[in-house]
Amino acid sequence: MLIVTANRMSCTSFPFSLLGTSLTIVPASPRRLSANFYMVTGLFLFSGFLLYAGNEAPVWVFVFVFSGWVVSLCLHEGAHALAAYYGGDRSVLDKGYLRLDPLGYADPLYSFALPLVFLLIGGIGLPGGSVYIQRSVLKTKHWDAIVSAAGPFANLVILLVLGLPFMAGLPETTSTDTFWAAMSFLAALQATAIVLNMLPIPGLDGFGIIRSYLPYDMQAQAQQLGSMLSFALMFIFLSDAVSGAIWNASYKLAGLVSIDPSYAYYGFELFRFWR
Repeated sequence: MLIVTANRMSCTSFPFSLLGTSLTIVPASPRRLSANFYMVTGLFLFSGFLLYAGNEAPVWVFVFVFSGWVVSLCLHEGAHALAAYYGGDRSVLDKGYLRLDPLGYADPLYSFALPLVFLLIGGIGLPGGSVYIQRSVLKTKHWDAIVSAAGPFANLVILLVLGLPFMAGLPETTSTDTFWAAMSFLAALQATAIVLNMLPIPGLDGFGIIRSYLPYDMQAQAQQLGSMLSFALMFIFLSDAVSGAIWNASYKLAGLVSIDPSYAYYGFELFRFWR
């Protein structure tokens, strides 16, 4: 997903008095994973356990896929931040981006509402979080490109991990079709995120990879264009022609790790449990 410029306040400790007692509020360590990330991950694992144990209630497919998608969103944005940290932008540590807190990347509209709408309507994995990277302090233009590539690379790693059981033939040895369908759909979502993000369009990571090698005036124009396109692109991606092309490319990518498109589509239908 695009790396959005935003101003955020750093957390600091401060004393205050309560009934004459001096207390100090100490912020969570910027190097420690957030409790919110642990809770979402726990929900993901718990719902996955229920599905694997034979609970075929579609609502658990929804919980499993959505919580798994939030986890992958945190890892995507955390990968951007980690690459930026090693590239020279140490401010990502103070901003808490390395804590993988889903609320730390949150914009109410872009981080949760629109990605959920995309999942419900078209099943496309639209990354919604955002981090602010101080690109001016990165060591080289190559690090600038690496920062942009780190997010899609994280989705690729997740896709490979989710695909391991399928490549090993495990679904054929168990009767938990609902679980494997949910896994297939979640893996397919990672593939759509990779395909979407690697498009060389201003505002997306694919363009961010090549942006630093362009003339400065072209970079400035692209940044202005990206801010105008970011909202419109979301609805363009939902059009039948564009959505179909995205899914075709995504299924080919997911097929490299033995994800069956029909299994993934079955998972998508289970995900929409209200139907």
